[in-house]
Amino acid sequence: MKKLTAIAAMFATVGMLGTAPVHAQQQFVTIGTGGVTGVYYAAGGAICRLINMNRAQHGIRCSVESTGGSVFNLNTIRAGELDFGVAQSDWQYHALNGSSSFQDAGANTELRAVFSLHPEPATVLARADANVTKFEDFKGKRFNVGNPGSGTRATLETLIGAMGMSLSDFSLASELRADEHGAALCDNQIDGFFYTVGHPSANIQDPTTTCGAKLVPITGPAVDKLVEERPYYAKVEIPGGLYANNPDDTPTYGVLATFVTSTNTSDDVVYTMVKAVFDNFEDFKRLHPAFANLNEEDMIKDGLSAPLHDGAVRYYKERGWM
Repeated sequence: MKKLTAIAAMFATVGMLGTAPVHAQQQFVTIGTGGVTGVYYAAGGAICRLINMNRAQHGIRCSVESTGGSVFNLNTIRAGELDFGVAQSDWQYHALNGSSSFQDAGANTELRAVFSLHPEPATVLARADANVTKFEDFKGKRFNVGNPGSGTRATLETLIGAMGMSLSDFSLASELRADEHGAALCDNQIDGFFYTVGHPSANIQDPTTTCGAKLVPITGPAVDKLVEERPYYAKVEIPGGLYANNPDDTPTYGVLATFVTSTNTSDDVVYTMVKAVFDNFEDFKRLHPAFANLNEEDMIKDGLSAPLHDGAVRYYKERGWM
C-alpha cells in the first residue's frame, strides 16, 4: 500500500512539473488609468476586457490599476512599474521631451505611443450660487485644483500661469481626487472644480443633476495663445443639453486621451493588445459613450507626440493604415 502511495505521489509530482511551463507562459500586464469613476478607468477596463477574452490563446492576462492619472502613469511606466497607461496628449509630449513637470527627470526616450482615445475638454463646474460666469471669477473662492500627479492638476497649473494667476489666488486650493470633487461641490465644501475629461462623464453628470451645477466657459487671450503655441491643444465645445441645467454650448479647449507604453514592453504584447482593440472595434466603441465617435485611422496619429511602438506599427501596417 505504501509502495502504491509512493508511486502515486511520484506521478502527481511529475504531473505538476509537466504543467509548470503552461503557467510560466502566462504573462501579466497592467494598465494605469485614473480615478474609478473617470473615463480613463473605463478605457483601461474596456481594453483589458477585449484582450482577456482570448487569453487562453495568447497567454496575456490584463488588469487595470486606478492611479493618480496622467503624470503618475507616465512616471510609473518610466520606472518599469506599469506596462501601459492612459495619459493626456500634452503630458505625453512633456514626458517625451523632458519639459514642464518632467524637466527634472529629463526626456523619456523610451516612451512609445500606442493609439489615441477620446477628446478631453478642460471642464470647469461651479455651484449655481457661486456667481461665476468666467474662470477668472474664481479668484478668492474655494476651488478644487486636482490631486498632485494628475494630468488635470498639471493642465490647470499651465492654464492659470498663462492667465497670470497662481494657486494663492483661490481662498482654498483643495486637492481632491476626481471621484471626490462632485460631492464636495454639492456639499458646499468648494465653489468649483477643474477637470480634463471625456464627455459624457458621471463626474459632471452627478453634480449638474444633484445640485444644479453650471459649466463655466474657458476662453480669452490666454487660451488663444495656449492653443496657438501648443500643438496638443485645440478649441472645443461641450454640447448644450448634454448635462442637466446646462442647455447652451460651453466653449473651452482641450487635449486627447492617449494610450502609451515603453520600449520595455515587447512587440508581441503590444501587437496583441492593439489587435484585440481594433479587431473588435465596434464592441470597443460601445463600452463607453465617450468612445462612440472614435475613428481608427485618426487614433494612430492624432495627439501622438511619442513614436509609435513597433508592435503597434506591425498591426497598423497589416491593416493598410500605414
